[in-house]
Amino acid sequence: MSDEATTRGSDVRHATLWGLVMAGLVVVSIYFGSRRLRDFDAALVAYAGASVFAAFGLGYRHDMWLRRPPTRLYWRRGWWLFFQRLPANVLKLPSLAWNNLIAQRFIEKRSPLRWLAHLFIAWGCILAAAVTFPLSFGWIRFESAPNAPLVYETFVFGIKIFQFASDGPLAPLVFNVLDIAAIMVLTGVGLAFWRRARDRGAIAVQQLANDLLPLMLLFAVSVTGLFLTFSTHVMRGVHYSFLSELHAITVIFTLVYLPFGKFFHVFQRPAQLSIKFYKEAGARGGNACCARCGGAYATTMHLADLKTVEAALGIRYATSHAHYQDVCPACRRKMLAIAQDGLWRASRAPFVGAGTRE
Repeated sequence: MSDEATTRGSDVRHATLWGLVMAGLVVVSIYFGSRRLRDFDAALVAYAGASVFAAFGLGYRHDMWLRRPPTRLYWRRGWWLFFQRLPANVLKLPSLAWNNLIAQRFIEKRSPLRWLAHLFIAWGCILAAAVTFPLSFGWIRFESAPNAPLVYETFVFGIKIFQFASDGPLAPLVFNVLDIAAIMVLTGVGLAFWRRARDRGAIAVQQLANDLLPLMLLFAVSVTGLFLTFSTHVMRGVHYSFLSELHAITVIFTLVYLPFGKFFHVFQRPAQLSIKFYKEAGARGGNACCARCGGAYATTMHLADLKTVEAALGIRYATSHAHYQDVCPACRRKMLAIAQDGLWRASRAPFVGAGTRE
Protein backbone atom coordinates (compact mmCIF):
# COMPACT_ATOMS: atom_id res chain seq x y z
CA MET A 1 0.00 0.00 0.00
CA SER A 2 1.35 3.43 -0.94
CA ASP A 3 2.08 6.15 1.60
CA GLU A 4 -0.70 8.26 0.10
CA ALA A 5 -3.28 5.48 0.55
CA THR A 6 -2.08 4.88 4.11
CA THR A 7 -2.39 8.57 4.95
CA ARG A 8 -5.83 8.72 3.35
CA GLY A 9 -6.99 5.71 5.36
CA SER A 10 -5.68 7.25 8.56
CA ASP A 11 -7.47 10.53 7.82
CA VAL A 12 -10.76 8.73 7.17
CA ARG A 13 -10.50 6.74 10.39
CA HIS A 14 -9.66 9.85 12.40
CA ALA A 15 -12.51 11.84 10.82
CA THR A 16 -14.95 8.96 11.35
CA LEU A 17 -13.99 8.87 15.02
CA TRP A 18 -14.65 12.59 15.37
CA GLY A 19 -17.97 12.20 13.56
CA LEU A 20 -19.00 9.47 15.99
CA VAL A 21 -17.90 11.61 18.93
CA MET A 22 -20.02 14.56 17.74
CA ALA A 23 -23.03 12.33 17.09
CA GLY A 24 -22.55 10.70 20.49
CA LEU A 25 -22.44 14.09 22.20
CA VAL A 26 -25.76 15.03 20.61
CA VAL A 27 -27.35 11.74 21.71
CA VAL A 28 -26.04 12.15 25.25
CA SER A 29 -27.20 15.77 25.39
CA ILE A 30 -30.67 14.74 24.23
CA TYR A 31 -30.86 11.95 26.81
CA PHE A 32 -29.72 13.94 29.82
CA GLY A 33 -31.02 17.34 28.69
CA SER A 34 -34.54 15.91 28.41
CA ARG A 35 -34.21 14.39 31.90
CA ARG A 36 -33.67 10.84 30.62
CA LEU A 37 -36.22 11.36 27.81
CA ARG A 38 -39.05 12.35 30.17
CA ASP A 39 -39.39 15.70 28.37
CA PHE A 40 -38.61 14.31 24.92
CA ASP A 41 -41.50 14.45 22.46
CA ALA A 42 -41.60 11.20 20.48
CA ALA A 43 -43.30 13.04 17.64
CA LEU A 44 -40.04 14.93 17.05
CA VAL A 45 -37.82 11.84 16.85
CA ALA A 46 -37.27 12.37 13.09
CA TYR A 47 -35.85 15.85 13.76
CA ALA A 48 -33.58 14.46 16.48
CA GLY A 49 -32.39 11.64 14.22
CA ALA A 50 -31.58 14.06 11.41
CA SER A 51 -29.70 16.24 13.91
CA VAL A 52 -27.59 13.26 15.02
CA PHE A 53 -26.76 12.45 11.39
CA ALA A 54 -25.88 16.09 10.72
CA ALA A 55 -23.61 16.12 13.78
CA PHE A 56 -21.77 13.06 12.48
CA GLY A 57 -21.40 14.58 9.00
CA LEU A 58 -20.20 17.91 10.36
CA GLY A 59 -17.66 16.27 12.68
CA TYR A 60 -16.38 14.04 9.86
CA ARG A 61 -16.07 16.76 7.24
CA HIS A 62 -14.67 19.38 9.61
CA ASP A 63 -11.91 17.01 10.68
CA MET A 64 -11.15 16.04 7.07
CA TRP A 65 -10.99 19.74 6.20
CA LEU A 66 -8.57 20.47 9.08
CA ARG A 67 -6.38 17.51 8.09
CA ARG A 68 -5.75 18.83 4.58
CA PRO A 69 -2.10 19.97 4.45
CA PRO A 70 -2.80 23.66 3.63
CA THR A 71 -5.61 24.01 6.19
CA ARG A 72 -3.72 22.11 8.86
CA LEU A 73 -0.60 24.23 8.48
CA TYR A 74 -2.30 27.63 8.38
CA TRP A 75 -4.83 26.77 11.12
CA ARG A 76 -2.22 25.45 13.53
CA ARG A 77 0.28 28.19 12.74
CA GLY A 78 -2.40 30.86 13.16
CA TRP A 79 -3.41 29.70 16.65
CA TRP A 80 0.21 29.12 17.62
CA LEU A 81 0.88 32.76 16.73
CA PHE A 82 -2.24 33.76 18.68
CA PHE A 83 -0.81 32.29 21.88
CA GLN A 84 2.54 33.98 21.28
CA ARG A 85 0.99 37.39 21.97
CA LEU A 86 -1.72 36.42 24.42
CA PRO A 87 -2.53 39.69 26.19
CA ALA A 88 -2.88 41.72 22.99
CA ASN A 89 -4.55 38.99 20.92
CA VAL A 90 -7.13 38.17 23.58
CA LEU A 91 -8.25 41.78 23.50
CA LYS A 92 -8.46 41.69 19.70
CA LEU A 93 -10.50 38.48 19.61
CA PRO A 94 -13.91 39.99 20.58
CA SER A 95 -13.76 42.67 17.88
CA LEU A 96 -12.53 40.10 15.38
CA ALA A 97 -15.42 37.78 16.26
CA TRP A 98 -17.88 40.66 16.01
CA ASN A 99 -16.75 41.73 12.53
CA ASN A 100 -16.40 38.22 11.10
CA LEU A 101 -19.10 36.17 12.85
CA ILE A 102 -21.77 38.56 14.11
CA ALA A 103 -21.77 41.64 11.88
CA GLN A 104 -20.05 39.85 8.95
CA ARG A 105 -18.42 43.06 7.79
CA PHE A 106 -16.11 41.19 5.41
CA ILE A 107 -19.15 40.55 3.17
CA GLU A 108 -20.15 44.23 3.19
CA LYS A 109 -16.84 45.07 1.50
CA ARG A 110 -17.88 42.94 -1.47
CA SER A 111 -21.44 44.20 -1.82
CA PRO A 112 -23.90 45.92 0.57
CA LEU A 113 -26.79 43.94 -0.96
CA ARG A 114 -24.94 40.68 -0.50
CA TRP A 115 -24.13 41.61 3.10
CA LEU A 116 -27.75 42.47 3.88
CA ALA A 117 -28.96 39.17 2.41
CA HIS A 118 -26.40 37.21 4.45
CA LEU A 119 -27.32 39.11 7.60
CA PHE A 120 -31.04 38.34 7.32
CA ILE A 121 -30.39 34.68 6.47
CA ALA A 122 -27.76 34.17 9.16
CA TRP A 123 -29.68 35.71 12.04
CA GLY A 124 -32.99 34.24 10.92
CA CYS A 125 -31.39 30.77 10.95
CA ILE A 126 -29.69 31.41 14.30
CA LEU A 127 -32.99 32.50 15.85
CA ALA A 128 -34.80 29.47 14.44
CA ALA A 129 -32.06 27.08 15.58
CA ALA A 130 -32.02 28.58 19.08
CA VAL A 131 -35.70 27.64 19.40
CA THR A 132 -36.07 24.51 17.25
CA PHE A 133 -33.18 22.39 18.52
CA PRO A 134 -33.89 22.83 22.25
CA LEU A 135 -37.57 22.02 21.64
CA SER A 136 -36.74 19.00 19.47
CA PHE A 137 -34.22 17.69 22.00
CA GLY A 138 -36.56 18.12 24.95
CA TRP A 139 -34.43 20.79 26.61
CA ILE A 140 -37.31 23.27 26.70
CA ARG A 141 -40.98 22.65 27.35
CA PHE A 142 -44.05 24.76 28.05
CA GLU A 143 -46.82 23.79 30.44
CA SER A 144 -49.95 25.45 31.76
CA ALA A 145 -49.69 26.49 35.39
CA PRO A 146 -51.56 24.04 37.67
CA ASN A 147 -53.86 26.68 39.15
CA ALA A 148 -53.91 29.12 36.21
CA PRO A 149 -54.66 27.54 32.80
CA LEU A 150 -54.05 30.84 30.99
CA VAL A 151 -50.51 31.09 32.34
CA TYR A 152 -47.67 29.23 30.62
CA GLU A 153 -44.62 28.04 32.53
CA THR A 154 -41.29 27.63 30.71
CA PHE A 155 -38.94 24.84 31.81
CA VAL A 156 -35.32 24.54 30.67
CA PHE A 157 -33.65 21.22 31.48
CA GLY A 158 -36.54 20.58 33.85
CA ILE A 159 -36.01 23.83 35.77
CA LYS A 160 -38.73 26.47 35.76
CA ILE A 161 -37.25 29.66 34.30
CA PHE A 162 -40.17 32.06 33.86
CA GLN A 163 -43.89 32.23 33.15
CA PHE A 164 -46.12 34.43 31.03
CA ALA A 165 -49.82 34.96 30.47
CA SER A 166 -51.26 33.65 27.22
CA ASP A 167 -52.98 37.01 26.68
CA GLY A 168 -49.99 39.08 27.81
CA PRO A 169 -47.62 41.18 25.66
CA LEU A 170 -44.90 38.50 25.71
CA ALA A 171 -47.13 35.70 24.40
CA PRO A 172 -47.30 36.81 20.72
CA LEU A 173 -43.50 37.05 20.61
CA VAL A 174 -43.00 33.60 22.14
CA PHE A 175 -45.66 31.90 20.03
CA ASN A 176 -44.51 33.52 16.76
CA VAL A 177 -40.75 33.57 17.18
CA LEU A 178 -40.32 30.93 14.45
CA ASP A 179 -42.55 32.97 12.13
CA ILE A 180 -40.33 35.98 12.75
CA ALA A 181 -37.27 33.87 11.95
CA ALA A 182 -38.95 32.58 8.77
CA ILE A 183 -39.74 36.11 7.58
CA MET A 184 -36.12 37.15 8.22
CA VAL A 185 -34.84 34.17 6.22
CA LEU A 186 -37.29 34.79 3.37
CA THR A 187 -36.19 38.42 3.23
CA GLY A 188 -32.57 37.35 2.94
CA VAL A 189 -33.39 34.66 0.37
CA GLY A 190 -35.36 37.18 -1.70
CA LEU A 191 -32.45 39.63 -1.67
CA ALA A 192 -30.02 36.83 -2.59
CA PHE A 193 -32.16 35.69 -5.55
CA TRP A 194 -32.56 39.34 -6.65
CA ARG A 195 -28.79 39.83 -6.65
CA ARG A 196 -28.11 36.53 -8.41
CA ALA A 197 -30.68 37.32 -11.09
CA ARG A 198 -29.17 40.74 -11.89
CA ASP A 199 -25.45 40.43 -11.14
CA ARG A 200 -23.71 39.25 -14.30
CA GLY A 201 -20.70 38.10 -12.33
CA ALA A 202 -22.88 35.90 -10.11
CA ILE A 203 -24.83 34.56 -13.11
CA ALA A 204 -21.61 33.53 -14.83
CA VAL A 205 -20.26 31.39 -11.98
CA GLN A 206 -23.28 30.27 -9.94
CA GLN A 207 -24.16 26.58 -9.80
CA LEU A 208 -27.42 24.87 -8.98
CA ALA A 209 -26.10 22.49 -6.31
CA ASN A 210 -23.70 24.90 -4.64
CA ASP A 211 -25.43 28.29 -4.91
CA LEU A 212 -29.14 27.92 -5.68
CA LEU A 213 -30.07 24.71 -3.85
CA PRO A 214 -29.21 26.11 -0.37
CA LEU A 215 -31.46 29.12 -1.03
CA MET A 216 -34.24 26.83 -2.25
CA LEU A 217 -34.00 24.72 0.90
CA LEU A 218 -34.15 27.76 3.17
CA PHE A 219 -37.11 29.04 1.17
CA ALA A 220 -38.92 25.69 1.47
CA VAL A 221 -38.33 25.39 5.23
CA SER A 222 -39.49 28.96 5.88
CA VAL A 223 -42.58 28.84 3.66
CA THR A 224 -43.80 25.48 4.95
CA GLY A 225 -43.30 26.74 8.50
CA LEU A 226 -45.43 29.79 7.77
CA PHE A 227 -48.04 27.50 6.19
CA LEU A 228 -48.50 25.85 9.59
CA THR A 229 -49.30 29.19 11.20
CA PHE A 230 -51.60 30.10 8.32
CA SER A 231 -53.43 26.79 8.62
CA THR A 232 -53.86 27.25 12.38
CA HIS A 233 -55.09 30.85 12.44
CA VAL A 234 -56.76 31.31 9.05
CA MET A 235 -57.83 27.88 7.80
CA ARG A 236 -58.87 26.53 11.22
CA GLY A 237 -56.42 23.66 11.01
CA VAL A 238 -57.33 22.45 7.50
CA HIS A 239 -54.55 20.24 6.04
CA TYR A 240 -52.42 20.87 9.12
CA SER A 241 -51.25 17.23 9.29
CA PHE A 242 -50.11 17.24 5.68
CA LEU A 243 -48.41 20.62 6.06
CA SER A 244 -46.61 19.51 9.24
CA GLU A 245 -45.27 16.42 7.44
CA LEU A 246 -44.22 18.53 4.45
CA HIS A 247 -42.42 20.96 6.78
CA ALA A 248 -40.71 18.05 8.55
CA ILE A 249 -39.46 16.68 5.21
CA THR A 250 -37.94 20.04 4.23
CA VAL A 251 -36.27 20.46 7.63
CA ILE A 252 -34.90 16.91 7.71
CA PHE A 253 -33.57 17.17 4.15
CA THR A 254 -31.87 20.46 5.04
CA LEU A 255 -30.25 18.92 8.14
CA VAL A 256 -29.00 15.96 6.09
CA TYR A 257 -27.66 18.35 3.44
CA LEU A 258 -25.98 20.55 6.07
CA PRO A 259 -22.53 18.86 6.19
CA PHE A 260 -22.18 18.41 2.43
CA GLY A 261 -23.19 21.67 0.79
CA LYS A 262 -22.54 25.37 1.05
CA PHE A 263 -23.97 25.53 4.58
CA PHE A 264 -20.74 23.91 5.79
CA HIS A 265 -18.91 27.25 5.49
CA VAL A 266 -20.86 28.38 8.58
CA PHE A 267 -18.78 25.92 10.61
CA GLN A 268 -15.54 26.81 8.82
CA ARG A 269 -15.73 30.51 9.59
CA PRO A 270 -14.89 30.31 13.35
CA ALA A 271 -11.81 28.21 12.60
CA GLN A 272 -10.62 30.87 10.15
CA LEU A 273 -10.34 33.57 12.79
CA SER A 274 -6.73 32.54 13.31
CA ILE A 275 -5.86 33.71 9.77
CA LYS A 276 -6.01 37.32 11.01
CA PHE A 277 -3.27 36.66 13.55
CA TYR A 278 -1.31 34.79 10.88
CA LYS A 279 -1.43 37.80 8.53
CA GLU A 280 -0.39 40.20 11.29
CA ALA A 281 2.57 38.01 12.24
CA GLY A 282 3.57 37.73 8.59
CA ALA A 283 3.50 41.51 8.19
CA ARG A 284 5.80 41.89 11.17
CA GLY A 285 8.23 39.39 9.63
CA GLY A 286 8.79 41.35 6.44
CA ASN A 287 7.98 40.84 2.78
CA ALA A 288 9.54 38.64 0.14
CA CYS A 289 10.79 40.30 -3.05
CA CYS A 290 10.31 38.95 -6.55
CA ALA A 291 13.40 37.30 -8.04
CA ARG A 292 12.60 38.84 -11.43
CA CYS A 293 11.41 42.41 -10.79
CA GLY A 294 12.48 42.90 -7.15
CA GLY A 295 9.05 44.06 -5.97
CA ALA A 296 7.47 42.93 -2.68
CA TYR A 297 4.49 40.62 -3.26
CA ALA A 298 4.00 38.37 -0.18
CA THR A 299 5.20 37.95 3.38
CA THR A 300 8.32 35.87 3.93
CA MET A 301 6.51 33.59 6.39
CA HIS A 302 3.61 32.92 4.02
CA LEU A 303 5.98 32.16 1.15
CA ALA A 304 7.96 29.68 3.26
CA ASP A 305 4.76 27.97 4.44
CA LEU A 306 3.47 27.81 0.87
CA LYS A 307 6.62 26.01 -0.24
CA THR A 308 6.22 23.58 2.67
CA VAL A 309 2.62 22.81 1.72
CA GLU A 310 3.52 22.28 -1.94
CA ALA A 311 6.28 19.87 -0.96
CA ALA A 312 3.83 17.96 1.27
CA LEU A 313 1.39 17.71 -1.65
CA GLY A 314 4.12 16.49 -4.02
CA ILE A 315 4.10 19.69 -6.10
CA ARG A 316 7.64 20.28 -7.31
CA TYR A 317 8.18 23.89 -8.35
CA ALA A 318 11.81 24.06 -7.26
CA THR A 319 14.89 23.67 -9.45
CA SER A 320 18.55 23.61 -8.57
CA HIS A 321 18.72 27.36 -9.12
CA ALA A 322 15.35 28.87 -8.11
CA HIS A 323 11.79 28.26 -6.98
CA TYR A 324 8.71 29.20 -8.97
CA GLN A 325 7.11 30.78 -5.87
CA ASP A 326 10.00 33.25 -5.67
CA VAL A 327 8.49 35.05 -8.67
CA CYS A 328 5.54 37.42 -8.16
CA PRO A 329 2.20 36.67 -9.90
CA ALA A 330 2.59 39.58 -12.35
CA CYS A 331 5.98 38.31 -13.52
CA ARG A 332 4.63 34.76 -13.79
CA ARG A 333 2.01 35.98 -16.25
CA LYS A 334 4.67 37.87 -18.20
CA MET A 335 6.94 34.81 -18.27
CA LEU A 336 4.04 32.68 -19.50
CA ALA A 337 3.29 35.17 -22.26
CA ILE A 338 6.99 35.27 -23.26
CA ALA A 339 7.16 31.47 -23.33
CA GLN A 340 4.00 31.24 -25.45
CA ASP A 341 5.34 33.88 -27.82
CA GLY A 342 8.60 31.95 -28.16
CA LEU A 343 6.76 28.71 -28.93
CA TRP A 344 4.55 30.48 -31.45
CA ARG A 345 7.58 32.00 -33.21
CA ALA A 346 9.32 28.63 -33.24
CA SER A 347 6.26 26.96 -34.77
CA ARG A 348 6.05 29.66 -37.43
CA ALA A 349 9.75 29.54 -38.35
CA PRO A 350 9.53 26.74 -41.01
CA PHE A 351 6.70 28.53 -42.81
CA VAL A 352 8.50 31.86 -42.71
CA GLY A 353 11.65 30.23 -44.12
CA ALA A 354 9.67 28.52 -46.90
CA GLY A 355 8.06 31.80 -47.88
CA THR A 356 11.48 33.50 -48.03
CA ARG A 357 12.89 30.82 -50.34
CA GLU A 358 9.97 31.22 -52.69
